[in-house]
Order: sequence, then C-alpha cells, then structure tokens
Amino acid sequence: MAFAMLALAPGLALGSFLNVVAARVPLRRSIVSPGSACMSCGHELAWNENVPLLSYAVLRGRCKGCGARIPLRYPAVEASAALLVAGCVWKFGLHPESLVAAFFCLALVAVSATDLEHRIIPNRIVLPSAAAVLVAQTAVKPSAEWVIAAAGAFTFMFVLALIYPAGMGMGDVKLAILLGAMLGRTVPVALMVGALSAMVPAVVLFSRHGSKARKMRVPFGPFLALGAVVALFAGHPLVHLYLHH
Repeated sequence: MAFAMLALAPGLALGSFLNVVAARVPLRRSIVSPGSACMSCGHELAWNENVPLLSYAVLRGRCKGCGARIPLRYPAVEASAALLVAGCVWKFGLHPESLVAAFFCLALVAVSATDLEHRIIPNRIVLPSAAAVLVAQTAVKPSAEWVIAAAGAFTFMFVLALIYPAGMGMGDVKLAILLGAMLGRTVPVALMVGALSAMVPAVVLFSRHGSKARKMRVPFGPFLALGAVVALFAGHPLVHLYLHH
C-alpha cells in the first residue's frame, strides 16, 4: 500500500502529460513543443499554473490570461491517471507486470479523453500502444494468449462494426486490439462490461428524446476503457464466478 501511495505523484505528472496528448494529437500538433499553453488565448503556463489538480483549484478552473473556462477534462484525466497507476502498483506490486498495466491504463485514459472531446480514437495513440503492450506482455509472460486475444477481440468488434456501422467506429475496433493484447482470456469481460455500461446513457437518451436519440451518437471508447479496467483488476474472479455459477 505504501508503494501505491508513492505512485500517486508520478501518476499525476503523467496525467498532466496525457492532457497534452489528448489536446494536441487529434489536432496533429507536436506534444513536445511549444510548452503548455491555454488553448483559447495561447497564454503560456507558468510552473505554478501547471501543477496537477492544485493549479485547477487555485485558478478556479479558468485561464489566468483570458479567463476562459478550463475544461473539467483536465483535472479528471490527472486524477484518473494517478489513481490507476497507484492501483496497478497495489494490484501487481513491484513487478514488470505493474509497469505494463500502468502503461495500458494511461493509454486508456488518453483514448477516452480524445473520444469524449473529439469523437475519435487516434491511430497514433491506440496502435503504438497496442503494439507496445503486446510485445511487453509476451516478454513478461511468454504465451500465445495475448496475440490470440488481440486478434479475437479485433475480429469480434470488426464484425459488430460491419453489422451496425452507425453504432461502432473503426477506432473502437482498433481499441479492441489493445484490450486483447493486455487482458488475454479476460478480454470478454471488458467487452461485456463496456457494452452493458454503454446502455446506461443510451437508455437515458431514449427516455428524454425518444426516436430522435437514434441520431445521437455516444462515444463507445470510454465504456470499453471502463470495461478494460474492470477486467484488469477483477477479470479472473469474474470469469471464475461466471463459469461456476
């Protein structure tokens, strides 16, 4: 638990970097330079304006330069990254698997942020992440399980996208490769939890807007990410529970 608590600080820093990735990659801008700045007025952030979570609270969620509201996505990404990195250390301990799991979770946070804000899952995030995780998982725990699960998850989601293209994007299909590469045999848990959780906003939209809700698209990536986190931390017990009960 002590090591998990220590992991919160680097998790926050990585979350701050993920905000840069989520803001710039969809716009095809460099994530290295220039430094962090307001997306509205270009005001370059001083170090005390760029402290994860704390700066957002001190600035009351507004840019110091122009007063524009800072999206809630920024502290949400920082907090999510910190908690997930700490959770990976708590779950897997000081083991290479913990590093792979943390990288996986950070990739999920990044694609969720871009899907929520821009309605896309960038290839430049999800495909390199999937390749890195597949190589790392195979190195840490040598097995054909990871490549088989990645291929199986991709095929399953690709078929769904062909059957129902209005409700499934190719970004979601590519995200399934990342999920399979990391989760192996527990990837069905991620897909099932993702599908079930996505039904909640769908039901709300139908109850409020009726048939018009069919034209309202809900990004599926964040729900797949939620299912992936559930599978990562509780996938094996859930599979065991299902098979025996």
